[in-house]
Amino acid sequence: MLKSSARSRDSFTAPVFWVLKTVLMMAVLAAVAGHVHGAEKQFAGIVSSATPEATAAGVEILENGGNAIDAAIAVSLALGVSEPAGSGIAGQTAMLVRKPDGESFVINGTTWSPREIPQGVVREQLIYGRSSAAVPSTLRVLDLAWKRFGGGKLTWPDLLAPAIRVAEQGFVIGPFRGLAFRRYHGDLLKQPAAAGIFSQPDGMPYQAGEVFRQPLVAQTLRRLSSAGAMDFYQGEIAGEIVEDMQTNAGWITARDLAEFPEPAILPALAGSYRGNEILTLPPPFGGWVVLQILNLLEQSDPSALNSDDAERRLHLLDALRIGHGSRRQPVPDYLDYQSAIDSRISKEEARRLLAAYHDETGGETTHFSVVDGDGMAVAVTQSIDSYFGSKVVHPKLGFLYNNYMQGFQVKDPAAPYALEPLQMPKSSMSATIVVRDGASRLVLGSPGSARIISSVAQVTSYWIDVDENVESAVAAYRVHVVPDEKAYIEGPELSTQLLSGLASRGFNLLRPAYGVSNSQFDPYFGGVHALALEKDGWAGAADPRRDGTVGVAYRKPD
Repeated sequence: MLKSSARSRDSFTAPVFWVLKTVLMMAVLAAVAGHVHGAEKQFAGIVSSATPEATAAGVEILENGGNAIDAAIAVSLALGVSEPAGSGIAGQTAMLVRKPDGESFVINGTTWSPREIPQGVVREQLIYGRSSAAVPSTLRVLDLAWKRFGGGKLTWPDLLAPAIRVAEQGFVIGPFRGLAFRRYHGDLLKQPAAAGIFSQPDGMPYQAGEVFRQPLVAQTLRRLSSAGAMDFYQGEIAGEIVEDMQTNAGWITARDLAEFPEPAILPALAGSYRGNEILTLPPPFGGWVVLQILNLLEQSDPSALNSDDAERRLHLLDALRIGHGSRRQPVPDYLDYQSAIDSRISKEEARRLLAAYHDETGGETTHFSVVDGDGMAVAVTQSIDSYFGSKVVHPKLGFLYNNYMQGFQVKDPAAPYALEPLQMPKSSMSATIVVRDGASRLVLGSPGSARIISSVAQVTSYWIDVDENVESAVAAYRVHVVPDEKAYIEGPELSTQLLSGLASRGFNLLRPAYGVSNSQFDPYFGGVHALALEKDGWAGAADPRRDGTVGVAYRKPD
């Protein structure tokens, strides 16, 4: 059941609702979700995702007997259809799981650079077109997750069915998605195949309130439903991808697809914050930076962070600037990273960085969270990197290629993240689970390139430091800074204390200008979709900066 209100247990959120409201009203309503009480119905789970269609897919699977992994697979596929700017089957997916018995792990769904990279590559080739695509991981992650950790009651076709329906029948475009379609329409016009999908017959972009259908994607998903996920890597679909790459100067080969490694299952990266255990994604992802930022915040007196005011924002900006600055020294080995990470996420390192600091004084993604009735928690971040990835679709299969190759450098072969074959690109994905007293208490993540790290750290801190109310934590205004003088502040008001604090730190105040917002909530600052076990049960929040919803599932009678 989809929820639009924290206190309305049995109301449905029809897609047309998102058309009739203004962006701001949609944001306020989407941010709140129902607390779950088990008195009158048996709780089967709860989902928070970036679109109503994807949330509904997860609820459907939970109510049909699937576990959180099964639901996550259905949400993932439905999100790729209903939010094509953010993810899809030709992207990458990282999955953080905590089972009811306390076991936690990560399915490392990194993409990989192709094995054959030509000489003389220029930056533009890594940003736009088929040459910008790394070898996708999403379907291998979903296939492995279903086979190893699914509930066992539902088939692979069962999990693809909701996404196929959305692709065939279409979905009503929400305000955020409408803004993204308009903002990037010119880029999509560069390729006739993409223009044919993302433009109306008169050549204009689709608008909020209109129905968007993807018949080619529906056909591709039907093929995957019957042939299995590995068809993307070794079957008919793989052949179509290779032919398209060879015809259009792409770099992915048949060998790249056929020999794409099974995603590694790794221990979650663990840290702590004010007595809570924090589980997150290891390298090549950005979870270690989240842990370092929380360590930096922990050096402050709790009273400095327990109110959503100027003092808290200034402490956040300090910690974010230091944490993002640490990222300039890359983790040297994405396969053997533990020793390098242990020192970076230690409390001693946080104290050292903070002391030194005081002495000196456009990407897109999607995230969703699922918890089932048994308490399994799954936090999934997936992406095709930039908005609409490479801006190029497969002309027969209909999906957008990713542009993860833009994470590599081409000017200096000795520089960090230099372009090489068979390498994992750096990613900011930071899916996170907060554990207290042996139970998963907060499940979250975000899109937004480097803002992923900033969003996850400050929403986690808000929930722990200010108010254990997931709706308030997700809806609070955010800040962002990378290791320079540019401070981004969300919200309509700037106090004298905040302005003077920015000035004393040498910050220049900036507002985002990404063109996908017309309200005081800006998608630039992420899209956190979170679930929390609070005093009245599980609660959820869908970020007011997106078109998402929260859905609660109840067991169907036997």
